[in-house]
Amino acid sequence: MTEEEKRAGAGEWVGLAVLVLPCLLASMDMSVMFITLPSLSADLGPSSSEQLWIMDAYGFLLAGLLITMGTLGDRFGRRRVLLTGAAAFGAASVLAACSTSPETLIAARVLLGIAGATLAPSTLSLIRSMFHDAAQRATAVGIWTAGFAGGAVLGPIIGGLLLEHFWWGSVFLINVPVMVLLLILGPLLLTEYRDPEPGRFDLLGAAMSLVAVLGVIYGIKAMAEHGFGWIPLTCCAAGLAVGAAFLRRQHGAANPVIDMMLFRTRRFNLPLLIDALATFGLVGFSLFNWQFMQLVLGMGPLESAVWSLPTFLVMPLGITLATALAPRIGKHNVIAAGLLVATAGYVMLALLQAGSGIVHLVSGMTVVSIGIGAVSAVVTEVILSAAPPERAGAASAMAETSAEFGGALGIALLGSIGTAVYRSELEVSAPDDLTSKDLEAARSTLGGAVETAAALPRGTAESLRNAAFDAFAREARIASVVSAVLMTGAAVLIATLLRTARTRPGPEAPQSAAEHHDGDRAGDLHSRATSS
Repeated sequence: MTEEEKRAGAGEWVGLAVLVLPCLLASMDMSVMFITLPSLSADLGPSSSEQLWIMDAYGFLLAGLLITMGTLGDRFGRRRVLLTGAAAFGAASVLAACSTSPETLIAARVLLGIAGATLAPSTLSLIRSMFHDAAQRATAVGIWTAGFAGGAVLGPIIGGLLLEHFWWGSVFLINVPVMVLLLILGPLLLTEYRDPEPGRFDLLGAAMSLVAVLGVIYGIKAMAEHGFGWIPLTCCAAGLAVGAAFLRRQHGAANPVIDMMLFRTRRFNLPLLIDALATFGLVGFSLFNWQFMQLVLGMGPLESAVWSLPTFLVMPLGITLATALAPRIGKHNVIAAGLLVATAGYVMLALLQAGSGIVHLVSGMTVVSIGIGAVSAVVTEVILSAAPPERAGAASAMAETSAEFGGALGIALLGSIGTAVYRSELEVSAPDDLTSKDLEAARSTLGGAVETAAALPRGTAESLRNAAFDAFAREARIASVVSAVLMTGAAVLIATLLRTARTRPGPEAPQSAAEHHDGDRAGDLHSRATSS
């Protein structure tokens, strides 16, 4: 394939715009429930357990099936899997919007998670097969990253606007026209690609990967909500045990779900780790970010969502700078620089006080977003380029799964550390005239302290709120310090180990060269792949 043949034309860039739309919606469906839950709860009356499943069913199934769906795309056609998932996503959205009971809504959220798991790996792997020029592919992955990140921010904003004029089901119905558009334009603009020699699909291996991911993710989230207990620890242990058995099976399988050879190169496994660490801090600290705006600063859901817009609007800046600088100074240097920029943002947040205004909070999160945007775009492109074209779906799924694990761990670990700090601080600083019942309610969460204060005399209430806000600010500062330390450590890792992987000859050299050649092998694979 010549250099001119490698370069994408207008059709590929229009196709990229089509690919970004489902990612935007899949990401929005993760965050829109935060603002929708009160309205649907008033209408459907779910129990506390049902509320948790309404919130979490989508994310659980999405995380658990990413690997399976990425592999299915490689084997049976990435465009086919994407369009099938889009049709299912639209149908499940209609079911969710029309739900008249909590059970129906939970079932719809499960179906949305299954369908949503097809979207990220299929779209990212299609980018791998559409853009053969390394520079163009880096730009395309950056646009894809911005779309996926933007959905998480836009979800509460669009949801809030819809809820002001329509019923709660409208937040699901907005998915339908976009999926219909994808079903119409997909066959016209997206070229089909699949592994020409896929072999038999490992159904047992796929089931084991689902059980492993679900067990660990559920255990981590349960620990974040309820603390360390036998049930979440058992779930994590069971998930890890099944995961270990899954990996052993993959080593000896004729047609593995995951090509274990990929993990022998640092250019694949190290970026996966960095992706998880970057998401760890960003998602983990968002737990404090939203509570600070709504409980400490007294903002409503929509107002706080609007104030979070700058963190999304600056992300393309980080992505653009990263994609422009990577060819000049090296991808490992760009990733390290992005991590250090994020570190600077966390240092700003480590100075947060209960009396700090919204500008301080948003400024710190904005700097973090610029750094993480740069990191995510380049890291994802490195992971994608390190895999051979016929394994791009599985590689894409691994990138998304590592991000899911990083986010879940961030919420669980930073949340657990923060909760311990908050309770310890409030135990000392709470007003002396609180009853033991009121003190326990205030120590449970910041929301519990605000609710408890609302029923107390003015003086005691003011003292409790100030003490709770100070305690919460302290836990946010500690979470910021932990995140800053992790980002600094990740920057050192990527600057040294990935540089070594690029420069030292040895068994890793053929894999590391994969980033720079879509030449003879890729051209041969594409000529044999099914196209339409």
